[in-house]
Amino acid sequence: MTVLLMTDLEGISGVDSIEQMEGEGYVYACRRLEADTNAAIAGCFDGGATRVLVLDGHSTGINFDPKNIDPRAELPGKAWQDEVRSGNVDLMMEVGIHAMPGTMNGFLDHTQSSVQWFEYTINGRPCGEVAQGALFAGEFGVPFVMVSGDVAACEEAREFLGNDIATAVVKRGIGRNKAECIPNDEAEKLIYEAAKKGMTLKDKVKPFKMIYPLEVKLVHTRTDYCDATMERHPEFDRIDARTARFTVDRIRNYGDIMFW
Repeated sequence: MTVLLMTDLEGISGVDSIEQMEGEGYVYACRRLEADTNAAIAGCFDGGATRVLVLDGHSTGINFDPKNIDPRAELPGKAWQDEVRSGNVDLMMEVGIHAMPGTMNGFLDHTQSSVQWFEYTINGRPCGEVAQGALFAGEFGVPFVMVSGDVAACEEAREFLGNDIATAVVKRGIGRNKAECIPNDEAEKLIYEAAKKGMTLKDKVKPFKMIYPLEVKLVHTRTDYCDATMERHPEFDRIDARTARFTVDRIRNYGDIMFW
């Protein structure tokens, strides 16, 4: 049984302030990222995984030190999509997720860019990064079975993927830029147990799918950001000053539902 374990930073244990996204706080956040990731890896293997593929999914993807990651795990880098497409992945999980923009008490809520992206929808439904990952994996029959993050992110995961998904709540958002975290050791135990439980959910949590064709729409925060999107993608439709749109007949790559 092979697991793809994606990571993000905003929903990691011990990260309770927007200031931790840079400077000395960021260094600490990366150490916590490694700890949470290792807890999930251990839970996967103790739950029966034969391979665990770990993807550093925050920003540029160079947040943790590979030397600090459980050596049993593999770091496929850009090849992770090939692993999914080839049928080598059975389950997907994510540690450190965050909620979509506009979520009340969602700690550091956003989708891709907190500066440029105001609302991102698929078939008219507001979506975040949970839905994006689950939709790509679901296209290839891979269920998204476990997440860790704040209260709002875990609630969002259940809303999209069902109540059977395993969750590890490690903090509670206080507004957007602050959070109240549980003790780190408790968080690691919860993540371990959620990952271990996730290994039992292959037949209970169904792969996430939406009806084709997909209408993917992005409302930017400013008109000039939409200008830039249209310059990169003149094939997209521009609906108004801040909104761009395109349609997808089938997802082949993760980028097929993005505005990069």
